[in-house]
Amino acid sequence: MSKVYVNPLPVRIWHWANALMFIILIATGLQIRYLDLFSLVSFRSAVTVHNWVAFALIANFFIWLLFYLFSDRNQAYHPEFNILKLADQSLKQMLYYGRGMFRGEPNPHHIDPYNKFNPLQRMLYQILMLLLLPLQFATGLLLWDVKRFQPYIDLVGGVRVVDTVHVLIFIFFVFYMFFHPYLATLGHTPTAHIKAMITGWEDDDHGQAPAAH
Repeated sequence: MSKVYVNPLPVRIWHWANALMFIILIATGLQIRYLDLFSLVSFRSAVTVHNWVAFALIANFFIWLLFYLFSDRNQAYHPEFNILKLADQSLKQMLYYGRGMFRGEPNPHHIDPYNKFNPLQRMLYQILMLLLLPLQFATGLLLWDVKRFQPYIDLVGGVRVVDTVHVLIFIFFVFYMFFHPYLATLGHTPTAHIKAMITGWEDDDHGQAPAAH
């Protein structure tokens, strides 16, 4: 079985840094929001850590954005504008996830360095990276200094609206952090995708189904 280099070192560093910062933000966010239930550190420390890590995550996002805009591998994130083709590919991928992989059928998506995401993954990452994450940054920034950004907060409906949007997206990312590791086990072996995000190399299984597990 041959190997394909799908995750260059900068991508792997960015991914694991992102994961660590997400975990810290979730932990401190839970303490800030539910102070009576969580007491890992003082409230002031939780707010300070949350703010600094959030700014670091924003910086990390712009590193990704530069990669997205200028790397020759950014095709992996490009949307598919042919609706019929997108619908056909997405249906095949859903059928594979819902039934095919349990029957030993081949994965309809063939990975390569410039097309490492299947249609469902591509749509999910576009929603995450180009919509939800920027919106979370924007609402978090407004809440970081309410007095300074009061005119903008009033423009979108007030602090309650901004806070509600921020918390709803936060809840989504909490569920995503639990769901993402499961999705990472859906390679041709349970650890194939995880190893690829450590070493950079993915086994070229030519559509081979996951091993039974």
